[in-house]
Amino acid sequence: MRLVVAVGGNALLERGEVPLAEIQEGHVAVAVAALARLAPDNELVISHGNGPQVGLLANESALDPDLPGPYPMDVLGAESQGMIGYFFLQALENALPGRNVASLICQTEVDADDPAFRAPTKFVGPVYTRAVAEDLASRRGWQIREDGAAWRRVVASPEPRTMVELAMIRTLVEERAIVICAGGGGIPVVRGDDGRIRGAEAVIDKDLGAALLARDLEADALMLLTDVDGIEVGFGTPKATLIPHATAAELRAGSFPAGSMGPKVDAACRFVEATGHSAMIGRLQDAVELLQGTRGTTIRP
Repeated sequence: MRLVVAVGGNALLERGEVPLAEIQEGHVAVAVAALARLAPDNELVISHGNGPQVGLLANESALDPDLPGPYPMDVLGAESQGMIGYFFLQALENALPGRNVASLICQTEVDADDPAFRAPTKFVGPVYTRAVAEDLASRRGWQIREDGAAWRRVVASPEPRTMVELAMIRTLVEERAIVICAGGGGIPVVRGDDGRIRGAEAVIDKDLGAALLARDLEADALMLLTDVDGIEVGFGTPKATLIPHATAAELRAGSFPAGSMGPKVDAACRFVEATGHSAMIGRLQDAVELLQGTRGTTIRP
């Protein structure tokens, strides 16, 4: 079975954690212990979030006295893909000796006139108090928004259209390599009238990127792994109830928070609607049980 697995940002950093390399490597080791159980019998393609890492790198370049300004978001996306891909690459090679593993820097084409460029919504970087966030926004030209009880920077998040390196990913998968790719949804790029591509000042939703990748790779299933049991009715309340199975149409008729489960539900439904295959949402450590349909939420046609 060909699986595309999107690992949430919690695989690397929990909210409020210091973004040290050793902390992130420790989280990746836990993630790989779960993912390695999927590897023997399946073709495995792994994508991952990168919001905290992109924000950290943006802060570092903004504060560097030798730079007149911070690196653009597409470059920061490439840096984070390289770093996180390295963590996963090494952990998978150690967990599965003899299995070929590849980590790719991947670009995702978006439309230059996507309205998201005019209305940034995607959170990146650490959380701040309102006063600190407003001060940073004033000094650095950021846009900020409330994120729960805290404040964070937001950047544009355009719709992913095409994975530029899709053919290379397909070749590696067909050779039975485990492929780490499309981190953070892919590096956003736009294509000019001359056919040349260039970076865009944005980040892509990793779940929508994973859904696009799974669709175009003709994956048999899409797994969105996170830190909750699955899709719940009444999430965050004492009456929260897991939805173990649902159709895409049933979920489309519901309402889910835009800042948390909403993008995952949308991504899962897109894949199911486009392919007729199933998608799963649930805890990282339950990956095998999710595939078996005994844990989490399964979304079916």
